[in-house]
Amino acid sequence: MGNKTTFDFEANIDGALEDDQLRKNLRKAMDILVDKRRTVFPDSTYLEQLRSAGNAVKRRALKQLPQLLEQLEANCTKNGIQVHWAEDTNEANRIVLDIMQRHDAPAIVKGKSMVSEEMHLNHFLDEQGIEAIETDLGEFIIQLNHETPSHIIVPAIHKNKEEVAAIFHEKIPDTPYTENVEELTAIARRVLRKRFAAAKVGLSGVNFAIAETGTLLLVENEGNGRMCTTVPEVHVAVMGLEKVIEKLADVPPLLRLLTGSATGQTITTYVNMITSPRRPGEKDGPKEVHLVILDNGRSRMLADPELRQTLLCIRCGTCLNHCPVYVRIGGHAYGHVYPGPIGKILTPQMEGLDQAGVLATASSLCGACGEVCPVKIPIPDLIRRLRNESYDQDGSAVVEGGGYKKNLAETLVWKGWELANRSPLLNEMGTRLAGKVGKRMPRVGPLKKWTRVRTSPRVAIASLHERARNEGVSDE
Repeated sequence: MGNKTTFDFEANIDGALEDDQLRKNLRKAMDILVDKRRTVFPDSTYLEQLRSAGNAVKRRALKQLPQLLEQLEANCTKNGIQVHWAEDTNEANRIVLDIMQRHDAPAIVKGKSMVSEEMHLNHFLDEQGIEAIETDLGEFIIQLNHETPSHIIVPAIHKNKEEVAAIFHEKIPDTPYTENVEELTAIARRVLRKRFAAAKVGLSGVNFAIAETGTLLLVENEGNGRMCTTVPEVHVAVMGLEKVIEKLADVPPLLRLLTGSATGQTITTYVNMITSPRRPGEKDGPKEVHLVILDNGRSRMLADPELRQTLLCIRCGTCLNHCPVYVRIGGHAYGHVYPGPIGKILTPQMEGLDQAGVLATASSLCGACGEVCPVKIPIPDLIRRLRNESYDQDGSAVVEGGGYKKNLAETLVWKGWELANRSPLLNEMGTRLAGKVGKRMPRVGPLKKWTRVRTSPRVAIASLHERARNEGVSDE
């Protein structure tokens, strides 16, 4: 994923649509997630109030983001947390590597973190001879199978229990084949407990960072995140700079929205609030806590009043669950770390429209993603904005790579269309011509792609004016 030289979105889509088992797995999983979310938010009025509150909290944080980041750094430092700033993923990877090398750590145990996926941290550390061990059950499954996450919240959502059973049997030595879910979970726990105990360094993501107190908040269901942040001597947390919020009092509405939207729970099993390394007299916890704050294009998004709404995202994944495109093709087809509707607006801004702008075309603009987003990101509007900038004609595009789809042929077509619609004579001539040859128009090039899955438009043989004149009705 994220490999710019081999990314072929159309081929990925075709492959996913031809995989019947993948589509069955996705359909079943998505129906469950959608139903659970509907159950946990039965009162639509209350949900709208909660969404408005969440939107207000995040908007307020973005409005004063530079100040909040400085406040977060100051309070984290005062609490004993070491703060590092990374302009891009290369710098973030080097920071993590430096911490690993200073502690002579041959391996790192990882809780779930989309930012570490964005960094391609596992691949980077592997090149340095350091083993990265995923401990989230879903991440553990796909790592065994040499895959990347298919979903922001449920990484192995594209696998059924039979496929997981086969992976465990083939990849974990001396493991019998079993489709019993409890037994599969116990196998993973047995393998991972040993790794937790041996690791010197653990890594986690950050769901929210509270500037007021210098606190890192993590939510999870399995306990692996708490093991990664408590058992090893060193804890490294990585986060995008948009994760900061102003006050501890801002947490409840966001937490309620996140857990309800992501997994259909009132609250997750574990809510971890980390404010410092182990203090004198405490019996557990890391001796060092490091916070790596990553930019990677987020500052550019923040600078644009419309595009900054991308940074409202709390990574709940519910836009994926309700997207008719994602449900049919899964996350791997997108070819990048962030799939689904949020990926369509986030990835092109990070990597450039010329590299990932095609993702914005994978939308029916049905509006489902915007309707369910817990913080009211207008995802369809942002998709249209990116599509427009892909065809930028006058150099006004804000996103890097804007205008990459602009070409002479299309420019001439639109100029011709403009001219024809400004001249009544040309318009009438063009309408007559279209009426005569419309049914015999060759289905080639873009027309063939369009009509392959759509009904061809039918042009009337006679225009309304002609029909009126034939009936003896005056044009005046």
